[in-house]
Amino acid sequence: MATAPKEAENAVGLEEIHTERQEPPKGQKTFTVQEAVETIGFGRFHIALFLIMGSTGVVEAMEIMLIAVVSPLIRCEWQLQDWQVALVTTMVFFGYMVFSIVLGLLADRYGRWKILLLSFLWASYFSLLTSFAPSYIWFVFLRAMVGGGVAGHAQGLIIKTEFLPTKYRGYMLPLSQVFWLAGSLLIVGLASVVNPTVGWRWLIRIASIPGILLILVFKFIPESARYNVSTGNMAAALATLRKIAKMNGATMPEGVLREPTKERGGRFKDLIHPKYLRTTLQIWIIWLGIAFAYYGVILASAELLERDLVCGSTAPPVQDAVDDSEESHSPCHCRLFGPAAYQTMIISTVGEIALNPLNILGINFLGRRLSLCITMGCTALFFLLLNICTSSTGTTGFLFMLRALVSANFNTIYIYTAEVYPTTMRALGMGTSGSLCRVGAMVAPFISQVLMSASFIGALCLFSSVCIVCAISAFTLPIETKGRALQVCI
Repeated sequence: MATAPKEAENAVGLEEIHTERQEPPKGQKTFTVQEAVETIGFGRFHIALFLIMGSTGVVEAMEIMLIAVVSPLIRCEWQLQDWQVALVTTMVFFGYMVFSIVLGLLADRYGRWKILLLSFLWASYFSLLTSFAPSYIWFVFLRAMVGGGVAGHAQGLIIKTEFLPTKYRGYMLPLSQVFWLAGSLLIVGLASVVNPTVGWRWLIRIASIPGILLILVFKFIPESARYNVSTGNMAAALATLRKIAKMNGATMPEGVLREPTKERGGRFKDLIHPKYLRTTLQIWIIWLGIAFAYYGVILASAELLERDLVCGSTAPPVQDAVDDSEESHSPCHCRLFGPAAYQTMIISTVGEIALNPLNILGINFLGRRLSLCITMGCTALFFLLLNICTSSTGTTGFLFMLRALVSANFNTIYIYTAEVYPTTMRALGMGTSGSLCRVGAMVAPFISQVLMSASFIGALCLFSSVCIVCAISAFTLPIETKGRALQVCI
């Protein structure tokens, strides 16, 4: 909630946050960006915003999921050991982690839209270069650069959050998971066709096309009005709001736009200011744990399918009925995915949207904290259930539920983080959270692709324990953001 002028000055070095105190002429009405957004309401602009900014999730999912479907091929081509395959994914998230903070700072200083465009150009360029990687070392380096570019895609979520009326945020933001699901299904579907025919290099080239096409439609979405106001650019903010009102067939509030202005972007010390310190630390724990579980499930699924680790099997894996000779007798002793494996991956991936209706209801009626606590607790349970010796159908069912739950976790924490921080530090808050999140993602490959081969139950217990810690952290978060207006400044 907004603080009084004097309280704002006492919080976080107020000498650097200056607010306009010019009083409007007596009797003249004023309104804030928040009031304008609520008055304009939901309409055609927000549908276009949802489709364009939501599509950033398609591109991000394809780039991140790409490693899971090319790992068996590069393992064979370059004769890689388990730790080398795991290192590829780790370095992707290392690039993501480093650039999350940098791009978050730049977005708070120079704007969300500019950084989003830059990140797409960067990721598309290095993704295409990856397809020409002459060696394993070059492949790892170039994918790390792709991870750095993908880090900026979070600005699309921030732009959506800052334009949506309060009552629609809890419904529209979880629906964005449809785009991540579409990207995940698209890359798995493409891999099932492209990998066996023209190879993984062409898969990467084809996967770069959606990102390049999306760049061409960014011009239809303006810079965040909240960002413009926070930097004192009232004219640009007002022009954007009027454009939205015109597209929606709505009217602007009466009066003059008045908001505090800001001369600097968010700073790291703002995140650890006493008002937000506990929230920030618990958010970081949750982001780290959710990413650890999410990418752990994805990579564990691929590992289970590639090596048939279910039930502690040590026998030679049973091959798909089709193409047995080529897949089972690879010269580098690795097993490539067959049709049945791709089918299982597609089914489990569909699970990412299975709980969306329940997730939306939980977020909006139970609140962000309790909803996240419940889904994290269920995630811990299903990790343990995965150890039950069952049929391939049963294993697919457990993977399906795990994907549904970890996806719901990500939905909720994305919304909570975007809502809990004020405009002056929202992008930085998302950037640092995304950065800590990638620490979990960097560790996950070594648990799913190395430890799991040595101790299946040990890896599952580790994933489950982390989820329990996150559930406790979610339940004890000090701020509930359900129904709360976005804050402007500390």
